[in-house]
Amino acid sequence: MSEFTKEELFDLIVNDVEKYNDYKKTQEELDLSELDFSNLSLEDVDLSGADLSGSSFAEVHFTNVNFSDTDLTSADFSHANLVECDFSGSLLNGTEYSYAAVSYCNFTDADLAGAVFNESDLSNSDFSAADNLNAARFDDETIWPDEDLLPEDFDTTYTKDLSSLEDDDEMASQDY
Repeated sequence: MSEFTKEELFDLIVNDVEKYNDYKKTQEELDLSELDFSNLSLEDVDLSGADLSGSSFAEVHFTNVNFSDTDLTSADFSHANLVECDFSGSLLNGTEYSYAAVSYCNFTDADLAGAVFNESDLSNSDFSAADNLNAARFDDETIWPDEDLLPEDFDTTYTKDLSSLEDDDEMASQDY
């Protein structure tokens, strides 16, 4: 099979998922970084192992999309609707999930350091074996799955770090 450009691969994903998935089976690595998937509705796409760092998935509706072992560093899933997606083994450092609905998704061995879940609905998604969930950011509006789907040491209680705010105020007053 001939090589596709990043733009041609994007076009296949959007318009011919079956052809893309067949091509994907022949590839060890795919660079799909910094693409804009915003406002798309996709189902049954295999994006596993791809470099999707810096890509935008804002306001997407994805069902059964495979993101396993994918680099999603600094990707944007804000306002997304994700159902039965697999993020296992993925790198999700700094990934934005604010205002997203994330249902029945798998985050086993996903690295969530710096991921942002402000006002997200994470109902029924499995974070029980996720890495660095304690280093993710969330707020008191975040809806977490049941405890059995969370790491044993994870505390879903949102606490504002007031000490850092006080330090900022002190620094600001010293500037004058």
